[in-house]
Amino acid sequence: MSAQEEILSDGRFSCVARDPRFWEMPEKERKVKIDKRFRAMFHDRKFKLRYTVDKRGRPVNYTSTENLRKFYALSESDSDLSESDSKELTVKKKKKKKGKGQGDS
Repeated sequence: MSAQEEILSDGRFSCVARDPRFWEMPEKERKVKIDKRFRAMFHDRKFKLRYTVDKRGRPVNYTSTENLRKFYALSESDSDLSESDSKELTVKKKKKKKGKGQGDS
């Protein structure tokens, strides 16, 4: 028997397995739903910070955008919009780059 099975079989802790307060939170409820008004925070440079150390001084290599994606999710109706918007943004950026190159010649 594993240690967790022994604990759950113990009469003192048997109520823990049945108590909803100790259940793991479902994946769908884990993240806060954000509507379309705030979807810019996932790709706007104003919201992006680059961390070099964590709160205890250990070196890390991640950005605040990763944290936003970890804790927030777009609402179901807005998630389709955000995917199409991100594709449009990349197309617009490519067009701007091409436009600059053609004007210099």
